[in-house]
Amino acid sequence: MAKILGLGGVFYKCPHVAAYRTWWQTHMDVEVAQWGSMEWAPDGQGQTMMSPFDAGTDYLDPSQRDFMINLRTDDARAMLSKAVAGGAKALGEVTEEPYGIFAWFLDPAGIKIELWEPVTPQE
Repeated sequence: MAKILGLGGVFYKCPHVAAYRTWWQTHMDVEVAQWGSMEWAPDGQGQTMMSPFDAGTDYLDPSQRDFMINLRTDDARAMLSKAVAGGAKALGEVTEEPYGIFAWFLDPAGIKIELWEPVTPQE
């Protein structure tokens, strides 16, 4: 049965992204990945990140909120189906990347939710 495994990250709009990342790196000792996310090393429970986006980004659209929540799941497609069955609005197409499968929806509060099914290492 498909289920949410935990928080993958929080993505949000930020007026001065570079300075914001530098503040977190300098004052809070947070690593900034080459793609700009602030990430914490896996602790055996899964990856967690927070990622500022330029204030003009359209990545969070069509939500009117300044943030998006990324949730780790064991089955992005099935979780999207469950969300839609519950009245959520599916957004775009399910996308497969080398690091996982992604699906998006607007929840009943209008918050954009990104479902992330991380790839499992091949044996």
